[in-house]
Amino acid sequence: MVQDNGGPATGSAPTTARGSAVQARGLVKKFGELTAVGGVDLDVPTGTVLALLGPNGAGKTTTVRMLTTLLKPDGGSATVAGVDVLADPREVRRRIGLSGQYAAVDENLTGFENLDMIGRLYHLGRKPSRDRARVLLEQFRLTDAANRPVKTYSGGMRRRLDLAGALVAEPPVLVLDEPTTGLDPRSRNEMWELLSSMVAGGTTLLLTTQYLEEAERLADDIVVIDHGRVIARGTADELKTQVGGQRVEVVVARDEEVDRTVEALRPLALSEPSVQRRARRVTASVSSGPAALVSALNLLQERGIVPLDAGLRRPTMDDVFLSLTGKPADEVAGHDDEEDGR
Repeated sequence: MVQDNGGPATGSAPTTARGSAVQARGLVKKFGELTAVGGVDLDVPTGTVLALLGPNGAGKTTTVRMLTTLLKPDGGSATVAGVDVLADPREVRRRIGLSGQYAAVDENLTGFENLDMIGRLYHLGRKPSRDRARVLLEQFRLTDAANRPVKTYSGGMRRRLDLAGALVAEPPVLVLDEPTTGLDPRSRNEMWELLSSMVAGGTTLLLTTQYLEEAERLADDIVVIDHGRVIARGTADELKTQVGGQRVEVVVARDEEVDRTVEALRPLALSEPSVQRRARRVTASVSSGPAALVSALNLLQERGIVPLDAGLRRPTMDDVFLSLTGKPADEVAGHDDEEDGR
């Protein structure tokens, strides 16, 4: 939390959006010889969700830190909620809510005391701070735990409390850095529901994530960052269209069948890189749709391979991630990008 005491082409720049809640042009950040962010352009129209998607070390967190005044850019410009982040960082902090990768709450205070304290830091006054704390505790389903020390909370409860803290001052722009990292699937789904309801109420949301499902479910637009640069942008469907084609996917029962399955599918694939193997799942990009699936089953039968499962599907966000970054999502998910300064 930040508190203040007083149809796009791959890699192309976005067009200037009227009513942008967040706008960045050519943002650059260097750490010594390392360029963590190398000229990022962003536009987040008011009342929408933009997801920054990318592998570990891509530069997502550094970008967020510049937009929220926690880091000073080495180049470029940015405005948040209509305020220049370099010219008036204090006013930017008044207009945003920020929730980082780890819950920034005081474990020795109760949930109510945490939110009340944040309200006081924003100079809301005693009664408004207490009233706002009660409203948020109810909204985030924490009323029953309001008077318990936060150290007794589960991980999901702490994340909800941290997010509630970012909303105490009812900011027009909410910035979330890996909001559901470390949460179990149920808690993650609950968090997604909360975020969706806030956006429906008019909040503008900028989030970083490595969860493909999170980006696809929440975001109006997705910007893919790798090695500090924007490599693609668009809606989930637009990014899938960039990858193109359909996929024949085959799951086999034994490890020794994987190589033979790859060989069987190779004649059907659009190109050699279009045949991918992950554990016992083999996927081939094809152009002929159902006919390719029939041919694949015949080729497998000729080799004596009986698949556990076989089907035809559209590209997924995982395909997008692999195509754009060269890395399967499950190889990078679950790690933040602070270890390398980004």
